Amino acid sequence: MPEVTEQLEILRQSVLADAYVQDFIKHNPVSDEMLKAEYERIKATVTGSEYKARHILVESEAEANAIIAKLKDDAASFAKLAMEKSADAGSKLRGGDLGWFDVSSMVPEFSGAISKLEKGTFTQEPVKTQYGYHVILLEDTRPIEAPPFDEVKPDLAQHLQQQNLKKDLEDLKAKAKIEIIEVSVAAPAPAAAPAPAPAPAAASK
Repeated sequence: MPEVTEQLEILRQSVLADAYVQDFIKHNPVSDEMLKAEYERIKATVTGSEYKARHILVESEAEANAIIAKLKDDAASFAKLAMEKSADAGSKLRGGDLGWFDVSSMVPEFSGAISKLEKGTFTQEPVKTQYGYHVILLEDTRPIEAPPFDEVKPDLAQHLQQQNLKKDLEDLKAKAKIEIIEVSVAAPAPAAAPAPAPAPAAASK
């Protein structure tokens, strides 16, 4: 059956392709020197800071202003107020603690507000986002650091293997020759006109 033949051919090509990949990886191992060089390259691109903060999320601007007024009298009550007032179930039970995070993971309004705070201070005006109104306390900042080499080594190895394989396939494609042979097909000859019928023989006298 044509369908079965086609499926078998697809399977054969898949097996051959997988075998090629495995053979390439076997004969083109990624060395520790290559991995360390790639790690240092990526590490050099890691910049910026990450923040440790708490927040209290409420529905209205009036609620947020009331919380800010209380914090101005007693800034140490932030965690207690978060547990009592915050609508963010994910951080409420931790006193509004968001842990360490990169501002790129937050909505722009939140990121913009926290990047203007100094350590130990909180927002003097409510910060409006799509989720409601926030009161934010910045507890600490630190430079973003790349994870340890040993932790990312397996991912780096896979990344480099994929890069090397891609380059190898591109080289093969560039070296491949594809020739298109044009075959001219002669136009069919016109059909011959039928021969005229022979004239009838004259009757003998």
